[in-house]
Amino acid sequence: MSDQSGFSVWGFIKGFGKLIIGLLLLLQGLIGLVVLLLFVGVLVSVANGVAGNADKPQVTIPDEAALVINPNGVLVEQAAEVDPFEAVVEEAFGADQPTAIEVHDLVRVIRKAKDDKRIKGVVLDLGNLEIPSSSASKAHYLAAELTTFRESGKKIIAIGDSYNQNQYLLAATADEIHMNDYGNVFIYGYGRYGLYLKSFLEKLKITSHVFRVGTFKSAVEPFIRDDMSPEAEEANRAYLDVLWREYMSTIEAARGLDAGTISNYANNLGDVLRSADGDFAEAALQTGLVDKLNSRAEQREHLMTVFGKDKEEKSFKQVGFRRYLSSLDDRKDGDAPNIAVVTASGAIVDGEAPLGEAAGGDTIAALLRKAREDEKVKAVVLRVDSPGGSAFASDVIRDELLAVKASGKPVVASMGSLAASGGYWISAGADEIWAAPTTITGSIGIFGYFNTFEEAAAHWGVYTDGVGTTELSPLLATGIGPLPENVADIIQQAVEHGYDRFLTVVSEGRDLDKEYIDSIGQGRVWIGEKATELKLVDNIGGIDESIAAAARLAGLEDYDVVEMTEKKTPFEQLLAGLSVEAARFVGADRASALRKTPTLAKIAGAVEEQIEFFGEFNDPNAAYARCLACE
Repeated sequence: MSDQSGFSVWGFIKGFGKLIIGLLLLLQGLIGLVVLLLFVGVLVSVANGVAGNADKPQVTIPDEAALVINPNGVLVEQAAEVDPFEAVVEEAFGADQPTAIEVHDLVRVIRKAKDDKRIKGVVLDLGNLEIPSSSASKAHYLAAELTTFRESGKKIIAIGDSYNQNQYLLAATADEIHMNDYGNVFIYGYGRYGLYLKSFLEKLKITSHVFRVGTFKSAVEPFIRDDMSPEAEEANRAYLDVLWREYMSTIEAARGLDAGTISNYANNLGDVLRSADGDFAEAALQTGLVDKLNSRAEQREHLMTVFGKDKEEKSFKQVGFRRYLSSLDDRKDGDAPNIAVVTASGAIVDGEAPLGEAAGGDTIAALLRKAREDEKVKAVVLRVDSPGGSAFASDVIRDELLAVKASGKPVVASMGSLAASGGYWISAGADEIWAAPTTITGSIGIFGYFNTFEEAAAHWGVYTDGVGTTELSPLLATGIGPLPENVADIIQQAVEHGYDRFLTVVSEGRDLDKEYIDSIGQGRVWIGEKATELKLVDNIGGIDESIAAAARLAGLEDYDVVEMTEKKTPFEQLLAGLSVEAARFVGADRASALRKTPTLAKIAGAVEEQIEFFGEFNDPNAAYARCLACE
């Protein structure tokens, strides 16, 4: 029913209904917006805490508690920046995914705990800590700090199902070492073994093209030999023997064992095991490597006896090292002059790269420039933990280091576990170079390598042909086609020039004769203590000694140490984390999906690792100062 004006009851009901629905939708949208803003606000607040831009959280620690050091991941010099969104999600669901563990973070918590009256001792639970053999100096640095903690009178107890070689180096510093009665301590020494592919590549009819300078530049040997060259054997054994000697002496001193105990255990494990009726755990106990064999439950009961029970009386009083680390306040008062630490960790690549993943030439140079332009910075420590990489990127970093020196600010190079090839290139110009006894350095040499497939293609009836305007035009067909001889000659000349430039860089930086540098160069790797004898390194010491040296050179007695970084803002980190999680939600992160399938996990990981590895070779001149044999 309607009147002449067009009004109807049904029309009114529909219009009113639309109005109500519209208001409800608007209200829903406003509520959703408020919730989103609150959610983002909470996450930004958390991100601020993660990024260190807010006050440190207060951590409640019971009196006479244990600091539990139970890292899950790989021990590294510098870890990649943590995604706060992912960290919040993992913490909320109790996840503990393997990650990179910065050795300096562990050292900080141990040093703080030594003087913290609430901390009675340390519990080492190292079962999930991975320490690569090439990171020996990091393990020794951490072991030395644990020894200092123990000498302060506080107790260290190591617990575990078993101990691998590098985990045991840390466990040996403990007052008590407990191990499962079905566990083992497996010590096998140090070695350098690799695959040699010369005959395999020949069978596949793949042609290898090698361009190198240096008798000991063994990086490309796997492609041109079926065994290790005598020169490589000599160089490798020289530094491996030092690593092994330092390992044995450190453990024997910490455990009070007779000299030769560790060597006998590793070299005659069959006989040692036979004397214990084939029982690995009993063999370790008889040798003096562990103090007590017991189950996990018995280990926990012992810790409750030493440190007391927690409030629930189900475990011992404790604080995890991550929570303890989060409570440390490293803020400076802003008055003292600064010593800046710039870290070049990972392969040296051209351009920019995230800190902790690679040492981007532009990224590290920008940090050095930032330190140079900061009036509060009076000296710089370049911390190097790198096998090298792009020669061009190495030179970009060196140029900026020289600019820092030219500005009147002293520069000290501090070598971590590895500072070879390009890692030495960027160190050579420093006022002083410090290295650990077990630092792997040197490897002064340049190489180039790639394959062509003309023989394999011809085998299957595939050929290339064409015309070009210059003598270099055939390079366009290289790959499936052969490498032209004139191009090979050009590349070899460039490599030789790069080596000569490398010698000049070291000669000028170290104020040594170029011929002498050539005699100890040739791509050979040297261990830290030998490098000091050869004048490639000035002093033996770690990052602390390097910072003290920088202060001395700058004439500073009171100073603050600041780390030069280029971190994203918390909101930028949040947005990046949200985008990653969104991609995972819709299944776009294929690598993560593959890893959820156990059968494919290793394959996916290996493929990704190889892709990342080859992505590090991006020098614009295709010239690399990298020690592949060191990694």
